[in-house]
Amino acid sequence: MRNQEQEILDKIASGYSLPALSPVAMKLVRLASIENITIDDLSAVIEKDPSLTVRLLRLANSAFFRAGDPVTTIGQAITVTGLTRLRIMALSLSLRDTFPLGRVGPLDYEEFWKASLYQALIAKSLAQRLRTCKPDEAFIGGLILEIGLLIFFDLLIKGKKEVQRIHLQPLKPLLQWQTEEFGINHRQVGEAVLKYWGFPDNIIDCQRHHDIGLNTKKVSELAFVCDMSREFSALIRQKSAEWQSSFSRAEGIYRLEYDMFSDILIAAFEEVQEIASSFKVEMNKKQDMLALMEKANTALSALSERVMQLSEAGSVNTLPVASESRREKMSVGDAIQLVVHEIRNPLTAIGGFARKLEKTLNPSTEEWQYVSIIAQEASRLESAIDELTGNRKK
Repeated sequence: MRNQEQEILDKIASGYSLPALSPVAMKLVRLASIENITIDDLSAVIEKDPSLTVRLLRLANSAFFRAGDPVTTIGQAITVTGLTRLRIMALSLSLRDTFPLGRVGPLDYEEFWKASLYQALIAKSLAQRLRTCKPDEAFIGGLILEIGLLIFFDLLIKGKKEVQRIHLQPLKPLLQWQTEEFGINHRQVGEAVLKYWGFPDNIIDCQRHHDIGLNTKKVSELAFVCDMSREFSALIRQKSAEWQSSFSRAEGIYRLEYDMFSDILIAAFEEVQEIASSFKVEMNKKQDMLALMEKANTALSALSERVMQLSEAGSVNTLPVASESRREKMSVGDAIQLVVHEIRNPLTAIGGFARKLEKTLNPSTEEWQYVSIIAQEASRLESAIDELTGNRKK
């Protein structure tokens, strides 16, 4: 297996079987290292690719860059966005164009890019709020976080009938299966591929980190933000992802406040369709929003059941406390306070998110009505908890 891993990495390092990126994008990488390069020189290169020119201008005028006056030329785009940012965006657009859309055997390329775009937007939003790394680098890091999977698929899986379906999330089991089956995983492939294509070292470093826990001393801020974005993107796009587990990681590992958690998700919904058009990916914001709220509704139902158990509890033995040993040592009042604490945090997060999202939607839409129902249910449960704890204090 070790020999197989090294053989694959050696092939990638030589460019074997790798898709060719846009010649314009690759030339930009080389020109960026020239000290006295001028804006006119760079503009002349970019304008040789009309499709890339149009999409870069669209991005330069998008909310992502937040430019003041409209940008109408590539020279202005370079001035507004900066050479480094424009170069990376050109590479990213070229990357997207290199691969197909739709399903090819067990891999759904379109779903891959939809999840990746949410990762990119969430990473950018996190970087803006945490102020620990550059938002544009976070956007790119999130966008290409799993790019190695596409190369991995081309090299090792395509055409194999025994592989039925590839699910990007949860990530850890996928990486384990890849290593056991092929001696290498797609994150290792991604690291080698990005090196070959000339991406910046700090973005390449993000390939080395996933499922980051509490010990983050050896992890860069950019890698940390990108891993967070993967978790939140899965909450939106992955059917099996649960609100409760994502919330727990946001609170326990990422130390995110409830309002920030809500703002990040809402910002992703507000920006995704504009960015998606530049990447030639069709997104259904309404569908994604309703799917996320369905997960919130499922979580609320579980919390509602616990509140009901709490209100009906006549003794400590009937309270929904997870640990038997803890239950035996507690009074009814202490046990109630413990359960209330376990319920209140996720309830506050869901309710806060629903109420914030409600304000951004048109009241005549289906999604507003659904979000409004969830916000009302969260408020009802919060009032029930307040009443319960109030009664116990008397």
